[in-house]
Amino acid sequence: MTAETSARERITGRVPARRTIRPRTRERLTTWADRYRRRLLVTDAIVVVVAVVAAEIARFGTELTIPVARLEIPAVLVATLIAGLWVVLLNITRVADLRIIGSGPTEFSRVVSASLTLFGLLAIVDLLLKLNIARGFIALALPLGTVGLLLSHFLWRLDLKASRRRRACLNHVLVIGGERSARPLIAHLARNPQLGFEVVGVCLPTPGTRTEITIGDHSVPVLGDFSQAGDAVVASRATTVAVTSAEVLGHSAMRELSWELEGLHVDMVVDPGVVDVAGPRMLVRPVAGLPLLHVEKPTYQGANRIMKATVDRLGSLAAVILAAPVLIACAIAVKLDSPGPVFYRAERVGLNNEPFSMWKFRSMCVDADARLAALQAQNEGAGLLFKMRDDPRVTRVGKFLRRYSLDELPQLFNVLGGSMSLVGPRPPLPSEVQRYTGPIARRMLVRPGITGLWQVSGRSDLNWEESVRLDLSYVENWSIAQDIAILWRTIRTVVSSRGAY
Repeated sequence: MTAETSARERITGRVPARRTIRPRTRERLTTWADRYRRRLLVTDAIVVVVAVVAAEIARFGTELTIPVARLEIPAVLVATLIAGLWVVLLNITRVADLRIIGSGPTEFSRVVSASLTLFGLLAIVDLLLKLNIARGFIALALPLGTVGLLLSHFLWRLDLKASRRRRACLNHVLVIGGERSARPLIAHLARNPQLGFEVVGVCLPTPGTRTEITIGDHSVPVLGDFSQAGDAVVASRATTVAVTSAEVLGHSAMRELSWELEGLHVDMVVDPGVVDVAGPRMLVRPVAGLPLLHVEKPTYQGANRIMKATVDRLGSLAAVILAAPVLIACAIAVKLDSPGPVFYRAERVGLNNEPFSMWKFRSMCVDADARLAALQAQNEGAGLLFKMRDDPRVTRVGKFLRRYSLDELPQLFNVLGGSMSLVGPRPPLPSEVQRYTGPIARRMLVRPGITGLWQVSGRSDLNWEESVRLDLSYVENWSIAQDIAILWRTIRTVVSSRGAY
């Protein structure tokens, strides 16, 4: 008995059956992803052609030829060559890769990369061969085509997200792993259809006579044990296999499983067991023949911190200038609506547990804090948060301000002063921080923000556990690119007023 078999026996309670690697094939299933990808590629080609032709007409009018290296080249030929090369580069950079479409910034960054590469190549060729291609033509085609491509990908993504909210356009996932590790993954995917996955079956190490496992109001069929994974893929028509218990299978079984799935046209993914750590911090690197997952430490210091502080100061200053009329209007409305000061100053805890005064427009009556104890029985929140959908302490103007988050605009002055950031964890009360235990305290490693993942993921609709998880995820993975994405999502969330009360 090998050490690997012995380890699996201790975990599962039995020695798994010897896996037989059978050559197995299945016709590749035509799924929503294939149709989506074709539409995306066709749209890209149309956008590129329109951009090149529009730039050509704008620069040369209706001339049938274009001067290139003292020669008169047919305009149609030039447009065809540039548009064709652009489409080829879009395919080379895999802007329509099924693993990235519909989520994350990678799709958009590849569009920009392909466009810049094309015109970089054109510039080099023009310089070396002295073609003297009209710079005005390039200056028009590059931004016009790039913006058009980004817009088309964005619109297709909106359509995909709308479909996923209706639980359509989902990848079918077969989960292979122990029930303890499989349950969190199944629950997370069932709760978030926008991620694009639907679990259609599970293979357990010792299924016994069980036919399904139930998680909340969601049931998933049990399709056998690990040795029956290939049959389960065919039976469930799965397009993705997610392994959640690699340590139970062992290295040899994992390798054999990947061999068995080769002819089934199915993606295989492995849960590394690392929660809320983003891709840029993870790198798979072979060491002595073993694929080891390296997890980099989160960076809270150095150039990233300086850049974040710079963006905060400049961004908040610009926001104060642009929002000055709104700030004045809100201040007048608060003063006329109810007696009391215009601003509400609340003590919060910031970076490294340092207390600071956070400014907001007053949205409650002046004795709101004194009335809190009487309302504790009606608390709709969880954990350390007090939340009440119809709080009687909120004024008429206060309800409007809260609905569109206008009451938080004075926090821009906190950002200018350095006590807050534009994006960060929710600023906690001192009483909350005193009760922080374990990993929750890591929220204090970065400055709290006016907005954050909690703001764009449900706001007051979130329970305590979800709010903490999102804050910790931000702390572990924050970057300038992520901050920009959150700021953009905040605008949409505020306009929709979802989860605000």
